[in-house]
Amino acid sequence: MSSLKKTPILMMATAVAAALSVSAAAMGDKPPVSADNGVSQVQSTPAMAGTFAKAPDAAIPPLAPLGPPPIPLDNPMSEAKTELGKLLFFDPRLGGDASVSCATCHEPEQGWSWAEDFSRGYPGTVHWRGNQTIINAAYYKKLFWAGSVPSLEAQAPAAAKGGVAGNGENDLMEARLRLIPGYVERFNEVFGEPRPSIGNAWKAIAAYQRTLVQRDTPLDKYLLGDSSALTEQQVSGKALFEGKGRCILCHNGALASNESYYNIGVPRAERWLEDGLAQITFRFQYYGKGATEELYRTVKDDVGLYFRNKNKWDKGKFRVPSLRYISFTAPYMRQGQFYTLEDVIDFYDRGGFDEEGNTTSYPKTKTPLITKLNLSDEEKEDLLAFLEAFTGEEITVVKPRLPGYKPLFTLVELEAAQAAK
Repeated sequence: MSSLKKTPILMMATAVAAALSVSAAAMGDKPPVSADNGVSQVQSTPAMAGTFAKAPDAAIPPLAPLGPPPIPLDNPMSEAKTELGKLLFFDPRLGGDASVSCATCHEPEQGWSWAEDFSRGYPGTVHWRGNQTIINAAYYKKLFWAGSVPSLEAQAPAAAKGGVAGNGENDLMEARLRLIPGYVERFNEVFGEPRPSIGNAWKAIAAYQRTLVQRDTPLDKYLLGDSSALTEQQVSGKALFEGKGRCILCHNGALASNESYYNIGVPRAERWLEDGLAQITFRFQYYGKGATEELYRTVKDDVGLYFRNKNKWDKGKFRVPSLRYISFTAPYMRQGQFYTLEDVIDFYDRGGFDEEGNTTSYPKTKTPLITKLNLSDEEKEDLLAFLEAFTGEEITVVKPRLPGYKPLFTLVELEAAQAAK
């Protein structure tokens, strides 16, 4: 028995410790640092390796129907604003050479994403990570694979100005908008400003993206009480998802993501070793994100969350993506390592290894939540059927006709102004 007295300070400290001691599945892996190399040495426990019928921890929320997206107080929605945002989303003039728009990389016909291992890059470049769909992006607390921005308002300029994405400059993009009467009129209507400002352009795009949500999937209908919305096979798959398959550990709640960061064992993108242009982009990213010289010169894989905080135990960790709209968003994982959901299920079934036995370049940070599942072929088919219930009808859109340029003044007016000097 402890001889410590329960003083107010001790009781408060105990309460704080209890509040912070939530499960790894709920908060992401952030284990104690080992004495030798600063990397997690946590091993899986029998409880982690077992099979359970439903979520094993009260801190893990169950799957739930998706509600309306949150709207920030400083960017309220309006029909005029979302219409303006739609125009800007499809307008390549919000970029470097006026050839790349948001929709260039988030193509509606490709799941509002880009159906290749790496996203499209700015002309003359190639990107270094795969696209994530913007469907339901309105619900994320942080965006991009490593959670580098906190809102859609911050995501839009990060992409439009990224060196291997839009490569735009604020002053040039803003000047273009001011030469387009249709935009001058719309910005005045929506924001009350006489001339378009680039900051409000990002707000309009963010507002439009908040309309790109899907809340009527078979799973949503089932969770709202329609027992016929899922097939018998999908119901069996749901039980696997919440039990033997262990998917619920990270893909939980209404978004089907706990938005935490894990190293699940995805192997590196071999394209970096074969594609010279991809290797240039890879090194450019390492240099720009402040990697050490040793890391820059030796590592041949994406360190993920480490770029944000430089914690060794976060190497190879990435944010858990939502499973919603997943049927239209292949390929999967951060560099499109798997082209089908069957491949993804097999990867998890092997305990985080691909079919050739490859796993993460950072095995010491690989989460103990990933273990061999020993699923039968029938169980894999049931699980696949349930994953398809996270997707409703394909979301399509009629691409808008963009407004044209008009000079601020005529040649005659310019000559008259010069003569008057």
